[in-house]
Amino acid sequence: MKKRIISAIIALIIIIPLLIIGNYPFILGCSIISILGYKEIIELKKSHHKIPNLITIIGLIDLLILVLNNIKGNSFNYVISYQSLLFVIISLLLPTIFYKKEEYITKDAFYLIGNILLIGLFFNSLIILRYKDFSLLIYLILIPILTDTFAYFGGKLFGKHKLSSISPNKTWEGSIIGLGLASILGIIYYLIWVGSFSFKVIWLTILLSSLGQMGDLFMSKIKRENDIKDFSNIMPGHGGILDRLDSLIFVIFSYIILMYL
Repeated sequence: MKKRIISAIIALIIIIPLLIIGNYPFILGCSIISILGYKEIIELKKSHHKIPNLITIIGLIDLLILVLNNIKGNSFNYVISYQSLLFVIISLLLPTIFYKKEEYITKDAFYLIGNILLIGLFFNSLIILRYKDFSLLIYLILIPILTDTFAYFGGKLFGKHKLSSISPNKTWEGSIIGLGLASILGIIYYLIWVGSFSFKVIWLTILLSSLGQMGDLFMSKIKRENDIKDFSNIMPGHGGILDRLDSLIFVIFSYIILMYL
């Protein structure tokens, strides 16, 4: 527990100033963290074969192209250009022609494409949200943090029924407590700092809290398929970058889908 608390404090000391300052320090921070997340994906042993060094570098370039694409746009409509998306796809598919089958196959190419899109679009969205509305971004960050925190303690105190075989320690009781308390506090924060009351805010907050928990389960499924407890040990007691961002990824993507159709 002590190690977990120290890691959390160190992470907050780094992340909070970047969030407050925004601009290029925040962009640089997002870029670095995205690279660390990419490293965790590359190091998974069972999801893919060994990725050649050249392909790893190409994938890294593709990732940063997505993270930094049109980051000062004020709308999510048409933010990521078709050219950028197609470049990512072509640059990772074409090399399969020139490598021997056992060195780099199409399955690995599609694995890289999918994960680069997941990580790249997520951090690109974070940067755009920071430019667009700081208070809104904090609201979206708070939802999964509050949900996970209250679900953890709720499950410890009242948990009896397992939520999913994917993550045996999670319970329905903890999930419901996390959903309820996080939704209430999230709505209160929204009304004070972001916007005025509407029923849309209520159902949106509840839905985002629910989808955040599904994101947690999704990342847990990836870990179970690879027989690992954490994606890495970059944050002792907490795991890796993707362990900490699992719920937030789904919250951010779901918000954009719901608000910018």
